[in-house]
Amino acid sequence: MAGDKCEFEETFSFSPVPSKKLPFLQDRETLELFMKWSMLGRISAQAYSFDQCFYPYSSDNFALCFFRDPNVVSSLGKMEAGAWVPLDKPVVSVAVEPVPCTKVSMALFDPIYSCGILRPSGHIVKCFHDVYPDYDELRQMLQEEDSEQYCLFGREERAELLFRLFKHLCVGGELCQYEDTVNPYISTTKKIYKDLISVQKDPETKKISVVSTVLKVCAYNESGRCYPGRQEEDQTFAYLIVDPFKRHVTLFYHSYGVGTFTL
Repeated sequence: MAGDKCEFEETFSFSPVPSKKLPFLQDRETLELFMKWSMLGRISAQAYSFDQCFYPYSSDNFALCFFRDPNVVSSLGKMEAGAWVPLDKPVVSVAVEPVPCTKVSMALFDPIYSCGILRPSGHIVKCFHDVYPDYDELRQMLQEEDSEQYCLFGREERAELLFRLFKHLCVGGELCQYEDTVNPYISTTKKIYKDLISVQKDPETKKISVVSTVLKVCAYNESGRCYPGRQEEDQTFAYLIVDPFKRHVTLFYHSYGVGTFTL
């Protein structure tokens, strides 16, 4: 965990980039799905520019400077009792988890089409669960380590940002209305991923690769954990997606709960 590093290392300064509106946040079809999945009004993304060269080894310091920057603090909110409120106390430390981000196609999800999770029509197979009345094989594969299908994806694949995005959408918010077919999850994951990451093409091999560095972040003030939420919850998350060439960083976050019901 990083704390009190900004004084001894290079200090990053940040500025909001209001002109950079991510397309998925303006796409009506996506917003309607967020509403259906109880994530609308609780999932969003904000872009910032920064002023120094970014290197992955400086990730902890970068994240700490981010949450201490006045321009970030003034534009950032946390969800409490169903409303976004400003961070009321200074951030004293951060926990940073590097997130692998190497995928440039949706081929990662090919295994789910041939293993009994889906019917040939693309419909998700329903199954029994002790706790959840409306459960299915897809969420069971994503969440239950002892399920037959869990091993379809190894630890490395599950760690990838692309997989995490897919899982976040499939699990949804508190009053999520789950999809009968897999396509809305796949297509929305693709849209968001494409908007969040930056890629480049090798001029010789023509191979496309991801240039973004992705960090899962959690901030703490003197009272404890304060962002993205006080309680640890898989569906309350914050990722910093850094483009080191453009010197842009996007904060992508969600606070688990009951989403809004109107666009």
